Amino acid sequence: MLLFQQALNKLGSSNLDEQQAVFKKALPLFNNYKTVVLGDREFCSIYLANWLTGQKVYFCLRIKKDAFIAIEPEIWFQLKDLGLAPGMSFFYQGIKYTKSSGFVSFNLAAKWKRKRLEVAPEDGWFILTNLDDLDSAIKAYKQRFDIEEMFRDFKSGGYNLEETNVSGQRLISLILLISLSYTAATIYGQKIKRMGVQKYVGRIKESGRTVRRHSSFYIGLYGSNWVNFIEETSELVGDLLILNPNKRCFYQRGQRAMRLILSAF
Repeated sequence: MLLFQQALNKLGSSNLDEQQAVFKKALPLFNNYKTVVLGDREFCSIYLANWLTGQKVYFCLRIKKDAFIAIEPEIWFQLKDLGLAPGMSFFYQGIKYTKSSGFVSFNLAAKWKRKRLEVAPEDGWFILTNLDDLDSAIKAYKQRFDIEEMFRDFKSGGYNLEETNVSGQRLISLILLISLSYTAATIYGQKIKRMGVQKYVGRIKESGRTVRRHSSFYIGLYGSNWVNFIEETSELVGDLLILNPNKRCFYQRGQRAMRLILSAF
């Protein structure tokens, strides 16, 4: 769910002041919760890590493999020389990420997923964190890919936000509407999955694929599109039943799935 977003009138990465401006508005909403800030390599800033520590907020920030850390006092290693390879993981506590003074020490979690079907990810993860163990850091950082999935759904995977070419207040209003629609579609998709009829909306399995093919958002969005044809196709389905009586049970299952999906909206 998107709670806050700030459009920048420039190209390139955000800076510390811009990041802090967003966090100062968003973090107070979670005062009663354990909060973990997740950031990709755009956010691999020692200054941001130090500031989040002062806010008593947990974080997992992915850092670049050409960065240097000190595992022992004044003994510096470049991350890419630490020997991380597919199928490996390790965790260091109390490392230094900069030679500048005035910064507290952090922890480093590293993981490179093992090969599946002889294919491994191109890079491993080096994550600067103040969480206390490897499993917690990796489990938290994995959630960032749900954010990436949401951005894809906002753009080419669903609402084609980039093709609208709007800006300013119109962009903010459109993002707000999309956020509400995205939330509703995701909730509907979860309901459809609990009913066990998602296979009628999209092909959920694929040869050689180890993760789900479609998100709850996709199932909710295209499930509503699918059942919109129930009235228009009822006569056609009746004709098909007459022509293919041996397929009657399959048509009936599809009609039942449509009724269940309609009940979710």
